[in-house]
Amino acid sequence: MTALPTRRDEAWRYSDLAAVERAWPLPEPERLVIAAGEHVTRTIVQDGEATAIDALDVVVRAGGSLTVHVVAMGGDFGRVALDVTLGEGARFELGGVILGRGTATREIVTTVTHAAPHATSRQTIRSVLDDRATGSFLGKVAVARGAQKSDAVQSVKALLLSRTATANAKPELEIFADDVKCAHGATVGELNAQALFYMASRGIGEAEARTLLTEAFIADALAGAPELAERAVAWLRA
Repeated sequence: MTALPTRRDEAWRYSDLAAVERAWPLPEPERLVIAAGEHVTRTIVQDGEATAIDALDVVVRAGGSLTVHVVAMGGDFGRVALDVTLGEGARFELGGVILGRGTATREIVTTVTHAAPHATSRQTIRSVLDDRATGSFLGKVAVARGAQKSDAVQSVKALLLSRTATANAKPELEIFADDVKCAHGATVGELNAQALFYMASRGIGEAEARTLLTEAFIADALAGAPELAERAVAWLRA
């Protein structure tokens, strides 16, 4: 992109544009081609920088797979943008966790294109937000004409630990094939009061109960990435 984004740019609607301007010009996205039948795992962790912007453009050839785990938990503004194109029978899995306190703004933005038949994508995003933090997920799944038997799922959930925190979720489907299985869901809520009451009745203090429930909330997004899960738990317990 050659010009600074504005609120009119859908993919930047919820961004901290002042932070983006300070980081301008942005580096070119990292480009990756996964060969047919190849299986690749990538990890993106944002922790500690004032402004962190990561972008990855990937083509997954026939029968290949890409698994990405993202943990965004540091700095005033963090953005992870993924653009993934899937060939025939290719697979993409994303497990992303957004953790925010103070006035931090963090976001994960994805575009996944099913360009050929029998491709599969799974996106699991969990946000935990406190104080006046803002967490956003904008995810578009595009199924090309002729990409029959595509299978795509987006699961987006946000947990607000404070009434002043903000969660934005915009899963989107654009489908030009007629034999597909695509679904998405988004929820925003608070800790379950009944679960907290039950744990209190078993002698678990409120602070520990809230932490345990929050850890369980993010667990499925980081399944298969135990080291990342430990880092996220450490953040929650800090």
